[in-house]
Amino acid sequence: MQVLNSVSEKTQHFIDIEEQFGAHNYHPLPVVLSRGKGVHVWDVDDKRYYDFLSGYSAINQGHCHPRITEEFIKQAQKLTLTSRAFYNDLLGEFAEYITKMFGYDKVLPMNSGAEAVETALKLARKWGYETKGVEENKAKVIVCADNFHGRTVNIISFSTDKDSRRHFGPFNPGYEVVPYNDLPALKLALQNENVVGFLVEPIQGEAGVVVPDDGYLSGAAALCKEAGVLFLADEIQSGLARSGKMLACDHEGVKPDVLILGKALSGGTMPVSAVLANDEVMLTIKPGEHGSTYGGNPLACKVAITALQVLIDEKMVENSAIQGAYLREQLAALNNKLISVIRGRGLFNAIVIDHPNKDAAWEICLEMKDNGLLAKPTHGDRIRFAPPLIITREQIDECVAIIDKSLRKFQ
Repeated sequence: MQVLNSVSEKTQHFIDIEEQFGAHNYHPLPVVLSRGKGVHVWDVDDKRYYDFLSGYSAINQGHCHPRITEEFIKQAQKLTLTSRAFYNDLLGEFAEYITKMFGYDKVLPMNSGAEAVETALKLARKWGYETKGVEENKAKVIVCADNFHGRTVNIISFSTDKDSRRHFGPFNPGYEVVPYNDLPALKLALQNENVVGFLVEPIQGEAGVVVPDDGYLSGAAALCKEAGVLFLADEIQSGLARSGKMLACDHEGVKPDVLILGKALSGGTMPVSAVLANDEVMLTIKPGEHGSTYGGNPLACKVAITALQVLIDEKMVENSAIQGAYLREQLAALNNKLISVIRGRGLFNAIVIDHPNKDAAWEICLEMKDNGLLAKPTHGDRIRFAPPLIITREQIDECVAIIDKSLRKFQ
């Protein structure tokens, strides 16, 4: 079924400018947003939508959260950047706050999520050579199939997504891919004495919110400990209350050797990421061996402290767990044959669309947009549902009604 999706002249104007002068590395829904507040965004024609993507979990606290934006503005008028050539009066405060919050000795602040992943990989290799005693240039990191950790040349070297890799080689060595949610495969790969780390998403986001079996994370952590290998958890998208716990690893009581955070660490205001580890790992990197001009800047530090505190003060972990369970219940109650799978934890959810039209998920998202809800398909047939963590039961009822109405057009 072909969905006719018209846009206003004003919307088309902004789309045309971006298409003409911007790189074509994204395929957005045809909506042009101009403002946001809480769980809602408005387009240039002042039409209101529910945001069911939350900037890929970067906006867990909601759009333009008043406390976060207030601290952002106050700090932006005072001091924004010093570089790490000098000390500033907020990096130490941020470091103390976040390390105590998550129980680590040290933090290394960066900007983007991909930078944080690269930092974690460098840490694992450095630790492997200097502490574990791996022969120089022999270190290996185990990763999972269908992973998404970013799009740098190094990271796509271990991606299994063809679109991420096509015509970007040659690729970097030093990685072994094992199936996700497969402890026997991991155990076998860990027999290689040159393995220094296992990098994993506790919930695979880009793959379509794939939640592993109970016991997978704790089992993987135990296998890593037995083999003398670092357990590296990429919680950039799954962490910071998104899954109904502060970290997705918390569902199994797992404390990663290296914890990678980003996205909602700034409440959607600016790129802020962080890598946490204990001294044995973190202090293997010495001055001059790694860094970032903007990493740990005063503005980022102030915003990150506030963004984390807001999650706690407004009980967003608890709300994510409660409303996420309710959302899945209501989606199941639709009993719609187009939905073959409903999965997720907390407010990190996805549905899989069963339809002969390979573009059905995209067209359903266009229909939902017309009906006032924004979501985006991934890997063709999967649609993520990840609203800000402040959403209420009543708002979920309204959103499920929109989803129901949109799906019915395709039956």
